[in-house]
Amino acid sequence: MTLSVALRHRFAGAAMDMRFEAPTPGVTMLFGPSGAGKSTVIAAAAGLLRPELCHIAVDGRVLADTEAGIWLPPERRRVGLVFQDARLFPHMSVATNLRYGQRRAPAGPIGFDDVVELLGIGALLERRPRTLSGGERQRVAIGRALLAQPLLLLMDEPLASLDAARKAEILPYLARLKTALRLPVLYVTHALEEMVRLADSVVLIEAGRVVAAGSLAEIAARGDLPLGLRDDAGAVFAARVAAHDTARRLTRLDAAGTPILVPLVANAIGTGVRVRVPAREVILAREAPVGISVQNVLPGTVRAITEDAPRHAALVEVMTGSRAVLARVTPDAVERLGLAPGAGVIVMFKSVGVEVTPE
Repeated sequence: MTLSVALRHRFAGAAMDMRFEAPTPGVTMLFGPSGAGKSTVIAAAAGLLRPELCHIAVDGRVLADTEAGIWLPPERRRVGLVFQDARLFPHMSVATNLRYGQRRAPAGPIGFDDVVELLGIGALLERRPRTLSGGERQRVAIGRALLAQPLLLLMDEPLASLDAARKAEILPYLARLKTALRLPVLYVTHALEEMVRLADSVVLIEAGRVVAAGSLAEIAARGDLPLGLRDDAGAVFAARVAAHDTARRLTRLDAAGTPILVPLVANAIGTGVRVRVPAREVILAREAPVGISVQNVLPGTVRAITEDAPRHAALVEVMTGSRAVLARVTPDAVERLGLAPGAGVIVMFKSVGVEVTPE
């Protein structure tokens, strides 16, 4: 099951030529700077822009194929669309706005009560949009899109207009949505926290081109990609809660057989979490040191080294078990430790430096 996108289009002063595939269901994150072409992909998938060349298919259902003369109009594409602003009808109640999405939709598995519960908007149903916070309005807009029974959900920077507090409010609902409904989602953002929390697959876009596409874990741990050159670069991967040690106030996570210690978390044993290890938190050594405060000391093998010239640094990709960790170190450290692809190395990072969010 895949989402397949290919398009080529010219605007005044800009050209787009993008092609990628991603597994479904799941959230495919289009990530890149403003003006890179992310929203062009959304517009083409929704049928709001007809590129010169375009092929878009979801799980074998072709929405557009310009070479074959296929171009489904927007109303026949079975896509739900969520913009930066909620675009609710101001004269309607929340309940009526939600039911607007159902009015012309075919019968489907997504029920009104289920959406209301999933998005936590039961107390808002009789209110008008002007009385809602920004986060509440976006939840209602998402609910309306879901009640249209989409086969593909398109989200064009849905949190861009919200402040940090409202983003923190709505992100857990989006995480619940992707887990509960198992829809293919094409999600545009240039916010790292949204990518880390929600993405299953990532498509990096710059200047109308796809720089790289793959799983979140694969893309985040690459030092040769634009994500690796950010100040907040770091590896992201899935893990499960293995054990709690309340006396030491630590939790042991299992990342595909690799143990990771973090400060005590509330998640139940066996539940899935996402782990992010910032590159700036990682220390490398050729031998395991003795008598240090660092809790996580793991054997690894250097996979690749990329120069980070603007910071006078190097990005070292290290495999620890089946997971890759990214470390930002000085070129001097690379030389002193004799680091090179294939070299054995010890990877260390503090438990308090690991970021853990629910899967």
